[in-house]
Amino acid sequence: MNGSTLHRTATACAEELPGARLEHPFGPGWEVFKVRGKVFLLMTEVPGQPVVILKADPGEARALRQENSYITPGYHMNKKHWITLEGGEGVDSRLVRELVTESYRLVVAGLPRAEQPVDPHTFGLGTGAAR
Repeated sequence: MNGSTLHRTATACAEELPGARLEHPFGPGWEVFKVRGKVFLLMTEVPGQPVVILKADPGEARALRQENSYITPGYHMNKKHWITLEGGEGVDSRLVRELVTESYRLVVAGLPRAEQPVDPHTFGLGTGAAR
């Protein structure tokens, strides 16, 4: 998957998530998706190529980085809780959708229960959209 397809796939997935909103708080070079004011996805070409930056469980993030050369620590984010996904061989729409949905679920789980647009413990699990 090339970089522009990576961004299109991540955007399409994020736009389908309940309560997700696209914002540009860091200027035109950054697209930031939030749920209830909390960031779950960032996209930019600032590091020299299109990347998608996502929240991830620390153990899962470590495993993903070890298994995939196109997944690195979060660009300009907490390296333990965020990953950066680049386009490349082995990156397909299923992986992108899984990672975007999982990032969304992790952020929603941190919201007060009354603000959660979905149940983060079950959302997306029956559809194969998340791990």
